[in-house]
Amino acid sequence: MNRSRRTTLQAAGGAGLYGTLLSLGLLRPGAASAQAFDRAAFQSTGVADTLKALGAAGAAESKDVVIVSPDIAENGAVVPVAVKSSLPKTTMVAVLVDKNPNALAGAYDFLEGSDPEVSMRIKMGQSSDVVALVKADGKYYMAKKEIKVTLGGCGG
Repeated sequence: MNRSRRTTLQAAGGAGLYGTLLSLGLLRPGAASAQAFDRAAFQSTGVADTLKALGAAGAAESKDVVIVSPDIAENGAVVPVAVKSSLPKTTMVAVLVDKNPNALAGAYDFLEGSDPEVSMRIKMGQSSDVVALVKADGKYYMAKKEIKVTLGGCGG
């Protein structure tokens, strides 16, 4: 059998199966959507309000939480930030930017036994403190680092 014919038949069979499951009501569109996120945390302004929304108002600073990023970012639209935690039983890592309109840039949950390490690119409109928040063994810890932006993230 021709390889392209086989691929076409497999795709058609998969589409047919999907259509059948939809019509029978066994599969609903959007059933595979991501877990609902915490709207209050993502819509809060300022680090203090975001920490309250996440339930981490009394987070203690820790040397076991490390932020890896440049001290000076040439372009605020794309600032690489990595967070590493060496705390045992780390279950969550969040990145907050103090002077952004919405402070919470990202929040990540970890399964037990995985490496608690996050790498992402964030947008910063101006020089600001970046805060890494870690939940480990039911307690919250944080680290803070100032990143200076030479060109604003909004084209300025």
